[in-house]
Amino acid sequence: MPIVVVLVILVIWVLNCLKILNEWERAVVLRLGRMRPVPLGPGLIWIWWPIDRVMRISLRLITLEVPPQDAITRDNVTVRVNAVTYFRVMDPNRMVNIIENANYLYATSQLAQLTLRDVIGQVELDELLAQRDKVNARLQEILDQHTDPWGIKVSIVQVKAVDLPESMQRAIAKQAEAERERRAKVIHAEGEAQAAQRLADAARTLASEPVSIQLRYLQTLTEIGVERNTTVVFPVPVDMLSSWVAKAIKKE
Repeated sequence: MPIVVVLVILVIWVLNCLKILNEWERAVVLRLGRMRPVPLGPGLIWIWWPIDRVMRISLRLITLEVPPQDAITRDNVTVRVNAVTYFRVMDPNRMVNIIENANYLYATSQLAQLTLRDVIGQVELDELLAQRDKVNARLQEILDQHTDPWGIKVSIVQVKAVDLPESMQRAIAKQAEAERERRAKVIHAEGEAQAAQRLADAARTLASEPVSIQLRYLQTLTEIGVERNTTVVFPVPVDMLSSWVAKAIKKE
């Protein structure tokens, strides 16, 4: 019986010393409270239970949604912004040594919220809406700089949505409408200028070749005849009318 008891205790001890880690996991081992220099895993690892304590750390990409934050832009516009952050643990030993294992998600979330409000306060509303890539790059740079000592790598930060007050939405809509009207007027004026230029070119061409006026007149008659119209239009040169008017004035 003593041998059986010893064997059972030995089997239990061996089972507690053997640990299986997945491919995306690493084991931070604390031996008598002191951290081993290199994390173990993946696969089958051996520890000396009960003097060793194992902390499993996942190395997979973590998606962290930053809650909506109320912030004021540099041009004093109140906005509500939320974002999403992608990061992963690169150095499990360093992360566990600085942050408690269960709270590294909380620490990263709080840092992301503070950074989001700080960066939004440094940009103007137009830059936030039109140049969001620069804002995302700035957020990623700051977060990665602060989390690097923790052994955490922030790969992507994206601003998801920007909620504006109703008054600001109406102002932006009016501005966009005015901008479209301005563009329409400019395009219309440019069209008139181009049409006037083309007409001037056509007048110079007709003036250089008097026969072309007759050809144009015949072409116009042909177009009228295609439509089965009984009305015939005879163009009278303005110069002829002006000469008649001048002769009438002289006679008087």
